[in-house]
Amino acid sequence: MSSQPEQPRSAIAELFAIAGPTVATMTSYTVMTFTDKWLVSRLGAVYVGAQGNGGLASWVPQSVAMGILTMINTYVSQNMGAKRPERAAPYAWNGVWIAWACALVFIPYSFLLPAIFAAAHIDPEQARLGAQYGQILLFGAFLNLSTRAISNFFYGLHRAGIVMVAGVTANIVNLLVSAVLVFGDGPIPGDLGLFGRLVSQAGHALHIAPQGIAGSAYGTVIATFVELSIPLALFLSPKINATFATRRAWRPSWPHIRDLLKLGWPGGLMFGNEMICWGFFMVYLVSHFGAQHASAGWIAHQYMSMSFMPAVGISVACTAITGKYMGMKRPDIAGRRAWLATSLAMGYMGLCAIVFVVFRRPLVQFFIEDGTPDAEVAEIIHLGSQMLIAAACFQLFDAAAMTLSGALRGAGDTVFPGVATVILSWVVIVFGGLGMVRFFPGLSSLGPWITAAAYIALLGIVLLLRFVAGKWKTIDLLKHAAGEPLEAKAMTTDGVMS
Repeated sequence: MSSQPEQPRSAIAELFAIAGPTVATMTSYTVMTFTDKWLVSRLGAVYVGAQGNGGLASWVPQSVAMGILTMINTYVSQNMGAKRPERAAPYAWNGVWIAWACALVFIPYSFLLPAIFAAAHIDPEQARLGAQYGQILLFGAFLNLSTRAISNFFYGLHRAGIVMVAGVTANIVNLLVSAVLVFGDGPIPGDLGLFGRLVSQAGHALHIAPQGIAGSAYGTVIATFVELSIPLALFLSPKINATFATRRAWRPSWPHIRDLLKLGWPGGLMFGNEMICWGFFMVYLVSHFGAQHASAGWIAHQYMSMSFMPAVGISVACTAITGKYMGMKRPDIAGRRAWLATSLAMGYMGLCAIVFVVFRRPLVQFFIEDGTPDAEVAEIIHLGSQMLIAAACFQLFDAAAMTLSGALRGAGDTVFPGVATVILSWVVIVFGGLGMVRFFPGLSSLGPWITAAAYIALLGIVLLLRFVAGKWKTIDLLKHAAGEPLEAKAMTTDGVMS
């Protein structure tokens, strides 16, 4: 009998078993931000830019931690592929400890947001509202990051459906709670219809004063608590505990923290740096042209999120699948699964590019409040349409970059993608964007969008070349990893990988 593991009968079925729920989960995150932006857009166009700026300012530091926490997926999936399930839970728990440590650091940063926005010379009212929104999200960062740690554990087990249920539930909670908190017992925009009347009745019954943009942030934090509760309850359940000893692995372990930091720092650097550069791009290069440019930019960015978040879901699934087969010492299968995932992501984002171009005007119009002055409406639609065309130009490159970086991460090849991202983002987005503003002022905010498209195209090409070179196939991640096995009641993986 061959000692090689038996290959799955259907590669596409295996990919969709993980990618389907993961894409649904990532899409639900986008729906959550879409909902927040739609709700606050009923308050006025200035709130759209404020919510975008505040959300990005809170996301930048959290993205550093999230880059590290993604390695939980890698270590769990590789240990499952190597038939060592008892070594998975400590990575999840120590990811939670990292999450809480980072959240404490974010609190002082939150108080600097007003000064940061003031230094960016953006609209004063947008700066005030954006700081308020961002601070609330940062105060709830410990919930968000803990959710990512536990979610990556289940991604590594190929149990993405659990995370999907939590994400969908959180979206429903966010829509209802945020709407009530935003409008409270105050006036409700007429275009909300029956939903608006129900929100108004709830606001009056609960005697909730309108919270505006802060209500949207509070709703998101409450929804995140719900999102954490579901997978955490299952993580500690008797069935999961029997296989993984999850209730015994809660103590901080420096070897496991070291593993996550050693392999995760490039991912943290990559995610954090990219968010800093995108923050500079959106908050300074685009927003400093005026409130209409900021609102148009964030509207375009929202649709970009709807295109790339499902691709992020495919990337997460690709990490889990690649990690599994690398743990099984089958880089050949890992490579084939990565190409399949990349093709799927490029197909989806290619369709998004067509939608961006064909329906650009109604897409922008959707976020503009009724009663906005005609001149302002025309300007936002004109700017947003140009930005959506620019976004359409890099959709295929973005799909390749995200999916292949997920595959490299699953194999443990994290340093090269992290360094490449840092160099390209600063050279092209930051300095290239400043050059566009300085030497081609007639393009206004469109100039920086052109450099953003160039950055993503270059990154996609670089990561493609890295993957084709194949160095990732020789990495033995578990050889020096932490992991004296904890005693568990059951050491089988029956039912876990299915």
